[in-house]
Amino acid sequence: MNPHSKGRGPNEAKGPVPATAVFFSPSATYHADRCEPLRAAVRRGEVRLAAFVHRDYPGRVVPADLLPEVSTVGFWDATGTQTWGLDWHRNEGIEITYLARGRTDFLVDAESFLLESGHLTITRPWQRHRVGNPCIRPSRLCWLILDVGVRRPDQPWQWPDWLILSQPDLERLTALLSQNEQPVWRANDEIGACFERLAALVQTADPLKAQTRLQLSINELFIALRELLEEHEVELDARLVSTRRSVEMFLSALPQHLHEEWTLDRMAYQCGLGASAFANYCRQITNLTPAKYLIHCRVEAAKQALAKQPALSITDVALGCGFQTTQYFATVFHTKTGLSPSAWREGADRANPAARATELEA
Repeated sequence: MNPHSKGRGPNEAKGPVPATAVFFSPSATYHADRCEPLRAAVRRGEVRLAAFVHRDYPGRVVPADLLPEVSTVGFWDATGTQTWGLDWHRNEGIEITYLARGRTDFLVDAESFLLESGHLTITRPWQRHRVGNPCIRPSRLCWLILDVGVRRPDQPWQWPDWLILSQPDLERLTALLSQNEQPVWRANDEIGACFERLAALVQTADPLKAQTRLQLSINELFIALRELLEEHEVELDARLVSTRRSVEMFLSALPQHLHEEWTLDRMAYQCGLGASAFANYCRQITNLTPAKYLIHCRVEAAKQALAKQPALSITDVALGCGFQTTQYFATVFHTKTGLSPSAWREGADRANPAARATELEA
């Protein structure tokens, strides 16, 4: 398949996107965020929301065959003090937001930004981000999330057939969005006008009657976005969509999923690789085999748990870190540290007795 093609491959089913989007690259499957805090804020009357949505996003669910690649398009209008924010989450598509009015905090990966009126954000599929720190500020935020079929970083983007960009423009747009690490930009008037047209359309009583203008406005938005990024001579990083990037994401997320039963084949599958290829990448990145890296992560996690969670039993620590038996845990832990788990905990207690007393009292 052309890596920047429109539509789906010859062996892929056509029609509406699945009910649940899942990302397979990091250590466990990620599901697209449901934005529950936003739903609750709408119910409390804190914020006004209008959106056309598929899947489980907040807003008005539209017919399954109406622009199925558009996961959600809409806006919120928060005019007073807010008690909610969107904590760290991931979305299945390319997410573009535009802050029409107000200010709010935006965090992506290790960076933090204060968005102001006229700012534009670009978040790659499944990129970790949050809005609000912890709460959003009074603001009017418009957004579009378009599912381009990415379930691993190195997979080709699949654009919908109704995008009218020429193939060269589409290829260039794909590179500008997928290989660009700058998440915040200053939008121009054209992009702002596109989002305001979309905001008006999602308030239409009959979504089907708005379909043509939705398609037109989304096309205009992506054309304007490509031109904006070209004007700024974006520095691209092909590593962001490389196979190595898939493995790096998996390995960085692995410490959060140590309780799962990992085998070499399962780790390789999560990255879309064969066992040998995955093992080679793992050695390049960590200088360890996959099995040794997994043990390393589990022992490091056990050290932290033993030191900081004295209420947990040795058995709880072992099972929580993915060791199948306490005896195996004790053997591995002693081999790596020269101490038994109990001795390690006793040493940590002596080093910081106040912390232990505080936790036990709690």
